[in-house]
Amino acid sequence: MAAALVLLGTWPVVLAVLERRGRLPQHTYLDYSISNFLAAVLVAFTFGQIGGDTPETPNFLTQLTQDNWPSIMFAIAGGVFITLGTLATQYGWAYVGLTVTEVMASSLKVVIGTTLNYFLDGRINKAEVLFPGVGCFLIAACLGSLVHSSNAADNQEKLSNSRNFTGNTAKEELTRHLLEEEEPKDFEEAKPDVPKAEQKIEAGTADFLIHLEDKRSIKVLGSNTLVGLGIVTFAGVCYSLFAPAFNLATNDQWHTLRDGVPHLVVYTAFFYFSLSSFVVGLALNAWFLYRPMAGVPRSSLRAYISDWEGRELALLAGMVSGLGNAFTFMAGQAAGYAAADSVQALPLVSTFWGVVLFGEYRRSSRRTYTLLASMLFMFVVAMAVLMASSAHRKPL
Repeated sequence: MAAALVLLGTWPVVLAVLERRGRLPQHTYLDYSISNFLAAVLVAFTFGQIGGDTPETPNFLTQLTQDNWPSIMFAIAGGVFITLGTLATQYGWAYVGLTVTEVMASSLKVVIGTTLNYFLDGRINKAEVLFPGVGCFLIAACLGSLVHSSNAADNQEKLSNSRNFTGNTAKEELTRHLLEEEEPKDFEEAKPDVPKAEQKIEAGTADFLIHLEDKRSIKVLGSNTLVGLGIVTFAGVCYSLFAPAFNLATNDQWHTLRDGVPHLVVYTAFFYFSLSSFVVGLALNAWFLYRPMAGVPRSSLRAYISDWEGRELALLAGMVSGLGNAFTFMAGQAAGYAAADSVQALPLVSTFWGVVLFGEYRRSSRRTYTLLASMLFMFVVAMAVLMASSAHRKPL
């Protein structure tokens, strides 16, 4: 569980760094999808082949030939949900920030997903402990939305105060500044920037916000706060459904398998889960190359293939995420998927990187700092309560 926590708390930072450096999210996610699937193949042919090949617990290769399609479909559904959630968070990091996105998405995942897993797991977790923790997560998610709104207002004030114009809003001034750059609409037509003398810009200032907006691939300053909150809420709902789907794939609580057909072992279910995630992620981002969202420049397959800047980091993030998910599902099979959601403490890792590496919330108002501290405190309390509710799954 600890290994999964570190791994799942690290890969979002890597993808966020690439977006802030200007790499197109479509290119990054395509690389991420490839290595994420390779992680599942690695797990299947190592852990999935370890141990005896018995009728009750067949190994990975044996299960590929068995009639377990109902369970496979649940695993595939879980892969679709996690792909949609990850795609949404990739844009959520730009709109809402790494810290709030991870806390809100993880909190919503626990509120919905943990409740579903509690009943799917036969109520093996302590309800009197589990559900107060779920309530704390809900409060943390609400505080996250307030943090985003307060921080957006702080940024608006910083931009307004940095201009001497009286008739324009901060958004209008920012738009004028960006138009002066005359950036091309297509990625392939983009010309390399002429090196300029680098001047250290202090994090949290208006100049820092404008400089970041110039560099990043997803332009967000001046956008409606509800857009970012909507993206993160969608991500949280998608994340909340993939673990229950995986739970059904490995434990068959709805008795969809024929008599005598063994349940999918975790490694086989994870392979199908990752395969569907890979196919959906590949298809959607191939479409986004030519029909991008959120004002991201158009690209092409040729441009993606030739874009090697940051590719090694995107591939690393996919491998780290894949291994983190595998360890989470292994823990869920042993201790119950409701308790395994304690790995959602990953935002605490991401928060550290968001504040230290990205300078999030620097020079913000006292109101924003108070809300941020309250959100993180409530999240830590919720995690402690969730871990205290864990129990061991009864043998199948």
